[in-house]
Amino acid sequence: MLDDLDRRIVEILVDDARISLKELAARVNLSSPSTSERLRRLEERGVIRAFTVDVDPAALGYTLQAIVRIKPLPGRLHQVQKLVEEIPEFTECDKVTGDDCFIGRLHIRSISDLDRILDKITDKAETSSAIVKAQPVKRRLPPFA
Repeated sequence: MLDDLDRRIVEILVDDARISLKELAARVNLSSPSTSERLRRLEERGVIRAFTVDVDPAALGYTLQAIVRIKPLPGRLHQVQKLVEEIPEFTECDKVTGDDCFIGRLHIRSISDLDRILDKITDKAETSSAIVKAQPVKRRLPPFA
């Protein structure tokens, strides 16, 4: 569990992972060494996994997103999983319960890209895809409470 100070540190870092240690310490009313120690403990506990960059796929020409439900044919689960892992346009994929085994998110430049990618899978799995019109909730943290 996080105390209020750790929560505040994480919230600030989620908003701006490039903030300087000095500025972070000032914003949480701690010394730099105390803030550094809290950061180290948060990393050791696995609360903070990485300091990263948020890149907009659209700025790289990937203007479309698709959600793909994938149901491998009998005996093909591991082959399908390997294929999905190797296709770089799959930016996320979850192994799920239910009728489908995988739900993936693709970033693509065109519908023909979607067809090309799905063609690699369709002899090993059934797929159902939907183009994303908007993303009202971007990936975010669950509540700390």
